[in-house]
Parts: sequence; C-alpha cells; structure tokens
Amino acid sequence: MKKVYGYARVSATDQNEIRQVLALHEKGIPNRNIYIDKRSGKNFNRPQYAKLIQIIKKGDLLYILSIDRLGRDYEEIQDQWRILTKEIGIDICVIDMPLLDTRNGKDLMGTFIADLVLQILSFVAESERRNIKDRQKQGIAAAKKRGVRFGRPETIVPKDFSEIVDDWQMKRISLAEALNKSHMSRSTFYRKLRKNM
Repeated sequence: MKKVYGYARVSATDQNEIRQVLALHEKGIPNRNIYIDKRSGKNFNRPQYAKLIQIIKKGDLLYILSIDRLGRDYEEIQDQWRILTKEIGIDICVIDMPLLDTRNGKDLMGTFIADLVLQILSFVAESERRNIKDRQKQGIAAAKKRGVRFGRPETIVPKDFSEIVDDWQMKRISLAEALNKSHMSRSTFYRKLRKNM
C-alpha cells in the first residue's frame, strides 16, 4: 500500500521548521511520517534524509514545501530527484510549485515541463546559497574593518600570573588554586603558561 511522507529541512538548529511541518500536516501527513533535518542544504549528508531514503518504497509519495528544502546544490538536487523518482520509483510533490508534482503529466510533455522547472528551481536554490555565502563574507569583512572581533574574547592574564605560576611550580599552591587565582580553565592556563615561557 502506498505511503505518504514529508520532508522538512532548516539550515541551523536555531531555525524553526514549524511552517514546513504545518504545510505537511495540511496534506494529511502524520508526524511519524515527517522527517526533519537541521542541516545545511549544500549536500545530502543528513541523518533524517538518509533514514527516509531507507524506508521509502516504490509507489510512495513524498511532499516537500519547496525545492530548496530538498537541497541547495544544483547537481545534487538533480541527482536526488532522479534517484527518488527513477531508481526508487516514488512520486514527489513540491507544495509551493504545483508544476513539480510527478503524479501529474506522466506523458512526454509533462515530464519535459517538470524537468525544466526542476532545473530552473535547482539553479535558483544554488544561486541563493552562493549569494548567502557572499553576503556573509561581505558582512564579516565589513565588521572586521570596523574592528569587530570574532570568536571568544581573549582571556586576560592577571598581572601576578608569573607569581601564581611560581607558587604552583614550587607546590605552594595546587593547580586548582592556580586556576582559581588566574580565572582560567586548565587548557587556557597551560596555553598561557607556554606562551609566557
């Protein structure tokens, strides 16, 4: 018997997939058949997608909200679409693009139109991914020019650090006391120790 599944993807763990899940619920897909990844769309190394591929069978139907939720790499989207529709033999419905519904237009013209739309949307998805990366690089470069520092703030070495180290090396204080007096973690303490030697 044909089963219906849904796939949702967001790029980061702090992003919310609820809009996609609601759209999948509107298609009558139960939560147990919805697979969600919180991973970048640049490739298909995603745990939930891999699980979905293992259980989906010929004749099943897969819903996704938009083609960029499937992925953002032009060639990989094309490859996965072929694997899903040709090798596994499922139907795919892209909710926000009715032309990308493999249940319709199984004739030559319908297949041609769907393939053409898929190529265009795959290209747009990858272009958007590249634009996002370019904007991030530009934003980071502009921030660095303004003096914004990235990463963890540099740990300040206390003025009496050499005395703390001497006390620790002479066993007048324990390592725990040295760390406490220095306001440092063990790894930072040793790193600063090597740097100041």
